[in-house]
This record gives sequence, C-alpha cells and structure tokens, in this order.
Amino acid sequence: MTPAPEPAELPAIPAGLADAARGPAWADWLERLPRLAAEVLAEWALTPDGPPMHGRCALVLPVRTQEGTRAVLKLTFPHPEAETEHLALRRWGGRGAVALLRADPHRFALLLERLRPRDLRDLPTDDAVRVVAGLYPRLHVPALPQTPRLSTHLARWSDGLAALPRSAPVPRRYVEQAASLARAFSADPGVDARLLHGDLHDGNVLTALREPWLAIDPKPLAGDPHWEPAPLLWNRWTTAVGGGDLRGALRHRLWLACDVGGLDADRARDLTVVRVMVNALWEIEDAAARGTEPDRDWLTRQVAIAKAVQD
Repeated sequence: MTPAPEPAELPAIPAGLADAARGPAWADWLERLPRLAAEVLAEWALTPDGPPMHGRCALVLPVRTQEGTRAVLKLTFPHPEAETEHLALRRWGGRGAVALLRADPHRFALLLERLRPRDLRDLPTDDAVRVVAGLYPRLHVPALPQTPRLSTHLARWSDGLAALPRSAPVPRRYVEQAASLARAFSADPGVDARLLHGDLHDGNVLTALREPWLAIDPKPLAGDPHWEPAPLLWNRWTTAVGGGDLRGALRHRLWLACDVGGLDADRARDLTVVRVMVNALWEIEDAAARGTEPDRDWLTRQVAIAKAVQD
C-alpha cells in the first residue's frame, strides 16, 4: 500500500472567513480547515501560489499543479447548495463557467481553473446585465437528475408563505400572490427542465484568459431559466435607488435580461415575484430562529422589487 503523503504546512485562514460566526457546525469546520487544506494540497501535489482568498463560505487557495498549471483549490463549508456544484461544473465542461479540473465531493474540495480577480461590478449596469444574460443559453442545458428540483422547493415555499401570519412585516397581497404562483409553478411539467446556476449575478462572473467572462460558484438547480434573472435586481441596489427612478431601473434590468437571454418577460416577472417573497420568508424565519427582529431594509428591498416588476 502506498503511504499517504505528508500534509504540507497548514495554510492560514483569511480573517474574513475566520471571523464569521455561523454556529457550531461552522466553528467545527473552521477548526478542521487548515489541516484539510494541507492534506488536499499534499494528496493532489499542489503548490501554494499566492495569498489565500475566500468567499462567503469557502476558502480559495491559488495553487500550481505538478505540471505547472495555474489553478485554485476551493474548499467549501459542507451545505446542501454545494453538494452538486461539481456535477454542474462537469456538465458545463468549461462552456460559460469555470472549468473543473478535479473534485472530491465528500470533502467539498474542487480544483478549478484560475480566473482573473475582476468581476462584473467594474462594468456599467446594463453591460453587466448583458454579460450575465448572455451566459443563460450556454448554462441552461438539460437538467441533471442529481440536482435539487425547483418544483419541490416551490411547493414547500408555497406552504411556508401561506403559513405566514397576517402580522408578518410584508404586504399580505404579495405573500398570497407569491404563494399562489409558487404552487402553480410547482405543478408545471416544464419547471424542472433545465440546469440553473442558481445565483448568477455581477459578483459571480469573472474574467478569464480563454474567454472574456465565466460564471463561478453555482448553486445548481433543475429548474426554469426564468428563475435566474432575479439576483440582477437586488444586487447593485444603491445604483438603482440613486438613479431616481427605482421602478424604471428594476424593470429595465429585468426586461434587458429577458431580451438578451431569450426569456419570456411575463414568466420571468412571475418567478421574480416568487423569488423575492421567498427571500422575505427566509429573513422572517431566520430572525425568529435568532430571536431578533428581521432586517427591515432587506424586506423593503424585496417588496420594492415585487412591486416594481408588475405595477
């Protein structure tokens, strides 16, 4: 039997990741993370090649392979949204998304091609929307059987929205509308047909050497492509508000994404209403679990989007 390679020096964990407080499971993962990183670096014969980086729930280490290829090692906090990331990246094969070089799904470890550290937030809003929507036809390939189904989520969210008390800090008419729409879409036979990125916005598209722009950090779903544009509305919020016509700015973004991505505007509007009210539902539920008041600014943003895209 070949002996296991000796772990390399334990990498430092960036302060932004180490300082996050997200409960006992997070603390346990952070404690294990330096040794996990060292073990994967050694097993995959990777050499650190730059300072550690991080996302909201992942450590990203620039590395070089034994052959000298520039890559990054991504180690993600184990959670359901990340369980099928490797499958989606493998299915896309680098077409419109970062290329997957190697994966150990049991350890939530991915070896990815290295992209440049420039995202779409450097571009004007319309240009960024065009880039994101231009990726839709490439990424929305036939769904994988292993990814979570949007229809299942929609049925559950419909029940959750309907169960919100009338005293919840969001307009009841939007709660009831979203619950009804979610229930109807959950029964639509085509709602699970395509592979979705799930979180495609300005910060999850980076420039690359082999293509101008590539998507990163998917939260894969088997779903409906019209679910995809909503994050373009709640991101760059200050820009939308600062323009003086919030309704017009949000509607313009949605219609532009539909035009470039070949989507039906009415279906995208309805699924956007569902998605933002689900965001509100999550905030209300999370606040109750924390024993705190919900974030009123975040709730206001979601309601403003629901109102803007249809009034």
